[in-house]
Amino acid sequence: MSALLVALVSFWLLRPAPPRSQPDAPPPAPASPADAPERLVVKILSVRPHDAAAYTQGLLLHGGSVFESAGLYGESSLREVEPVTGKVTRRLSLPREYFAEGLALVGDHLIQLTWKEEKAFVYGLADFKPAGELRYDGEGWGLCFDGRRLVMTDGSDRLTFRDPQTFAVLGEVHVTLAGRPIDQLNELECAEGAIYANVWQTDDILRIDPTLGKVTAVIDASGLLTAAERRKTDVLNGIAWDPEKKSFLITGKLWPKMFEVAFVPRP
Repeated sequence: MSALLVALVSFWLLRPAPPRSQPDAPPPAPASPADAPERLVVKILSVRPHDAAAYTQGLLLHGGSVFESAGLYGESSLREVEPVTGKVTRRLSLPREYFAEGLALVGDHLIQLTWKEEKAFVYGLADFKPAGELRYDGEGWGLCFDGRRLVMTDGSDRLTFRDPQTFAVLGEVHVTLAGRPIDQLNELECAEGAIYANVWQTDDILRIDPTLGKVTAVIDASGLLTAAERRKTDVLNGIAWDPEKKSFLITGKLWPKMFEVAFVPRP
């Protein structure tokens, strides 16, 4: 009995200690107040006519004219539009195999993306004459020029920065809202050091810090059209900055109206 007792005691003393239980992982830290974006709405300054046949993909204002890229296969075009009357004063139709997308102005040339064709067309601003082509991989959605770089979207949460002459990729940033990635970024406008982006299938416009990709404001642009008008249209899309008036022009795909607006705090 004594030998058995000694063996049991020895086993108890020499057996390996049970593994220590690991503490539960701490929950993710909530977003700090500093991460919360401003909540803004649109203040309508004026209402203008817009061609309801234009499937608006890109919009910019320059020299007293609106330049617009309209999409859809077989209907894509580049347009110059009188901003008050909505009259199309110049139009260039694209070949049927191209679906036009975002539009940007660099110097005296316009650059127009295509959706799945991995090609951007370059035109002379003064005459819409073809002035070259640029290639890229993947889809083209939105495009703007910040004075130094082109900024491009492809429907993901990524902003890609490109050389305005060669279209070479210079860098990228992922867009987040209170720490969460935001995709479906569509038409873009570069204005006063920020990037404004439509979010496809929503009535939101985002103001984005291009350095960090952080959304600094969410702008609610809902309710611009009546319920009857809205049934005949597609999504909100198209943002053009007016540096003289410090206001924006916004519209949508197949919208009968274009709105001059300011972005102001929610009441």
